This record gives sequence, structure tokens and C-alpha cells, in this order.
Amino acid sequence: MEEMKKDEALEEQQTTAEAAEAAEAEAVQAEEILDAVDETAEKIAKLEQQAADNLDKYQRTLAEFDNFRKRTIKEKAVMYDDGVRSTIEKLLTVIDNLERAVAVQEGKVDADDAFFKGVKMTLVQFREILHSMGVEEIKALGEKFDPNLHAAVAHEDDESYGENEVILEMLKGYKYKDKVIRHSMVKVAN
Repeated sequence: MEEMKKDEALEEQQTTAEAAEAAEAEAVQAEEILDAVDETAEKIAKLEQQAADNLDKYQRTLAEFDNFRKRTIKEKAVMYDDGVRSTIEKLLTVIDNLERAVAVQEGKVDADDAFFKGVKMTLVQFREILHSMGVEEIKALGEKFDPNLHAAVAHEDDESYGENEVILEMLKGYKYKDKVIRHSMVKVAN
């Protein structure tokens, strides 16, 4: 019996020792798993930060490109408008001369004179082309003097006119898309 007790005690010690070893092995294994989880969590955090940085870079690049595209479109439009204004400004002297030619000959020549009709038709065609391009004549006669639209080259004191009223237009002014191409040369009263 005593031997049985000894065997049982020995068995119990072995079981306890095995259990302790198993518990220690489990603890080591759990610690290894925790270390692996921590290492994986660090990698995930690093990758998430890298992904956030890449997304930020992508969004900034996209915004820069969009701004560049808009700026380029705007610059092209401004360059086009400047080119149109420059060309029109050069053509205005031709229109002025045609207007003078028509004004001088109107009433002096026969209405059926082919040359006079041709000059008049050319003037009308020029005006239609300018109008279709968006060029407008600046209204001056009878208007209040506006230094943004008119250039006063003469002044007259006459009480029959209002204050700063344009009483004579010496040279027509034109504007394109709300920008003045040439100011109207005018005579101003009072």
C-alpha cells in the first residue's frame, strides 16, 4: 500500500511537473504570439501611415494639376483676347478712314455711284464683323463724361448742356469684352 501511495505521489509529481512544463510552454508560446501580434500591429501602423502619406501626396498632386490646368486655360483665354484686341486696334484706323470717306461723300455723290456704294458696303461689313466678334462702340454723344471710356480733348462752357456732358465725338471709341480698346475722343461741356 505504501508503495501504491509512493507510486501515486510520484505520478502526481510527474503530472504536476508535466503540467508546469506545459503551462510554461504555453506561456512562452503566448508570449511569442503577443510579440508577433505587436510586430504585426507595428507593421500595420507603419503601412497605414505610409498609405495616408501617399494619399496626401496624390491629393496634393491632383490639386496642383487641376490648378495648373485652370491657370493654363485662363492664360490662353487672356492671350487670345489680347491678340484680338491688338488686331482690332490696328483695324480701327481703316474703319475710321472708311467712315470719313462715306461722311465726306454722302450727299455729294449720286446714291447709285458704284464706288461710293462699295465703300459704304465695306464699312457695313467691317462693323458687322466687329459686332460678331463682340466689339462694341462706346456711346459718347449726349452721355456723361466717363474717364474710363472717354478721352476729353476739348472743353466748352455752354449752359445749354448738362455738367460733364459729351457734346462732340471726334473719334469713336471701342471696347471688347468690357475692356476698352480705344477711348472715345470727345469734347466736354461745363
